[in-house]
Amino acid sequence: QEQLVASGGGLVQAGGSLRLSCAASGRTFSTYVTGWFRQAPGHEREFVAAISWSGGNTYYADSVKGRFTIIRDNAKNTVLLRMNSLKPEDTAIYYCAVERTPPPVTPLTSIDSYGYWGQGTQVTVSS
Repeated sequence: QEQLVASGGGLVQAGGSLRLSCAASGRTFSTYVTGWFRQAPGHEREFVAAISWSGGNTYYADSVKGRFTIIRDNAKNTVLLRMNSLKPEDTAIYYCAVERTPPPVTPLTSIDSYGYWGQGTQVTVSS
């Protein structure tokens, strides 16, 4: 069964760091764009970052650019999100997702472009 498992969330003080992991099982996702989204209470799910299947192209929301880094290890079927200089406004449930097939016509920043979602991992940043 195809499955995405997100992990690595937790409680951290402002200015701290966390590393989120998205592990895929049941099929290989190494040929697909993988993205991270987040959803804070009372807010819509928003784009955070995405990475091409080769890892050669990365995309970031303006709010995390320069602080977050997305990388992938296709040998391990895993995508990581390194988060530095965390702020209280980064507090949210973080979800990883893989683009839908056939390739979407919507932009990679849109949740409509993704067809497989992990269960989410909570990130809480205290001030």
